[in-house]
This record gives sequence, structure tokens and C-alpha cells, in this order.
Amino acid sequence: MTETPQVVVYPPAEDGGRRVRVGSRFMGMAYTLLDIVEFLRRAGSEDVEPEDVAGAAWVEWRGVGPDVWTPPPG
Repeated sequence: MTETPQVVVYPPAEDGGRRVRVGSRFMGMAYTLLDIVEFLRRAGSEDVEPEDVAGAAWVEWRGVGPDVWTPPPG
């Protein structure tokens, strides 16, 4: 695997999507771990699996962790 850039996953939006930044680049909205894997593939990290993303030190989960894909109530 090439060097994996720092990844930031933001809290869920109203539709459950989470903004994802890879390095300094905003990649899009993720609705599952597979979306984040695809963003990383596009960024050059070809052999990353969903379980890698969920537990990786190079992923910063803001607000809530990798198991939450719905917005907070309210």
C-alpha cells in the first residue's frame, strides 16, 4: 500500500452522509465505510478494506465513530 494520507470523517449530516477529507482534499459524502474506501482508492491507497478504515489511527472520526451514519436526533 502507498502511504495513507490523514483522513477526516465529519459528523453525520441530516441525510446521514458524512463529509470526508483525505489529506487537504474534500472527497465527497460517504454513506458507508465502503464509500470511504473508494475515496481512498481514488487518492491512491488501493489495498484498504472497510475494517482498516474503522480502526485506523490515520482516520479522525469527528463527533461520532465509524458505527454511526445517522444524524443526531433533534
